[in-house]
Amino acid sequence: MAEKIYTENAPAAIGPYSQAVVAGGMVYTSGQIAIVPASGNIEASDIQGQTTQVMENLKNVLAASGSSFDKVIKTTCFLADIADFGAFNEIYGKYITGKPARSCVAVKDLPKGALVEVEVIAELG
Repeated sequence: MAEKIYTENAPAAIGPYSQAVVAGGMVYTSGQIAIVPASGNIEASDIQGQTTQVMENLKNVLAASGSSFDKVIKTTCFLADIADFGAFNEIYGKYITGKPARSCVAVKDLPKGALVEVEVIAELG
């Protein structure tokens, strides 16, 4: 049976979904945007600040599930502007060093006007 994951160290879901779900020895996170858990707001206005917040949110969701960035096998990344690709990669690469499979696409809009959203699939333990 799937286990729903929740931590106060990442923003609460802004819709009818969980921060992550654990099933079959894997954790599947929902996409994280740069919402600061304590304030509930997006405080950074640049891609590097938002990417840092996104990665911190994901780190905390993964920890709550019993996983970590070292166990990530797939990421999906959404950018509001593909011109931010290089700046995004600079921060992303500081957190996810194991070079998992990845998709990165530009999208028209993201929730709350975010510049970046990232979701991950990782192994447990």
